[in-house]
Amino acid sequence: MKLAVSGKGGVGKTTVAAAMVRLFSERCRVVYAIDADPDVCLAAALGIPDDITGELRPLVEMREKMAAAGKSGEDSLTGFQPCLRELDEYCIAQRNIRYLRMGGVKKGGSSCYCRENTFLNAVVSSLLLEKQDVVVMDMGAGIEHLSRGTARGVDLMLVVVEPSLNSINTAGLVKRLAAELGIRKIRVIANKIRNELEKEFIISRFSPEEVLGFIRFDEGVWRGAMTGCSLDGSEGKLSSDMREIYERVLKELELK
Repeated sequence: MKLAVSGKGGVGKTTVAAAMVRLFSERCRVVYAIDADPDVCLAAALGIPDDITGELRPLVEMREKMAAAGKSGEDSLTGFQPCLRELDEYCIAQRNIRYLRMGGVKKGGSSCYCRENTFLNAVVSSLLLEKQDVVVMDMGAGIEHLSRGTARGVDLMLVVVEPSLNSINTAGLVKRLAAELGIRKIRVIANKIRNELEKEFIISRFSPEEVLGFIRFDEGVWRGAMTGCSLDGSEGKLSSDMREIYERVLKELELK
């Protein structure tokens, strides 16, 4: 199964993606955590030290490897079907979690992420998974990744929102573009909810079947964001609320 986590910047997209990776790791044989956000924050949320992440070869280098072997251009991606063993040299293994990053932060004035986006689309669409494997992708903030088609081929798109109009508007664009890519299941997770008023605000903007659940504002997660602490072993409101959402995700994916 392949999941993508999207949303406006700052809504807690990476926090939700990391929590989902942890929860799936308790059930699945292997969980591939793909950091498709140029900021590569997912590694820190999973407890992977910055120095280790910095030494990891980005997955887009596989494309350079293909080019060096005489396969170049968009045609080289036709029929592209990477087996999981081919990804090992681009992975950081953490128990049964395999962390991969698409690229890295580019220098100011350099090229855009078109190359990474195109290749991510090819990898995710063609990746051959074992029956009990799961892919969770932490997408770039906003809608650019969808306009580039990089989330095509996922089974479920999770859109993280917070109680703000900007967040809701971005979610609407994400939903529309995801549907245009052929993603059939698009669901919303509301984060940083502090009271019933904020909860009602979210409910009024989406249909009941769209909202998978609500994550209460967690002081511990907020403090952790300032200190760079990972979410490993978190037992606060995030943990309990995410477990409920995770159970609903399993039902959406018909894994229960």
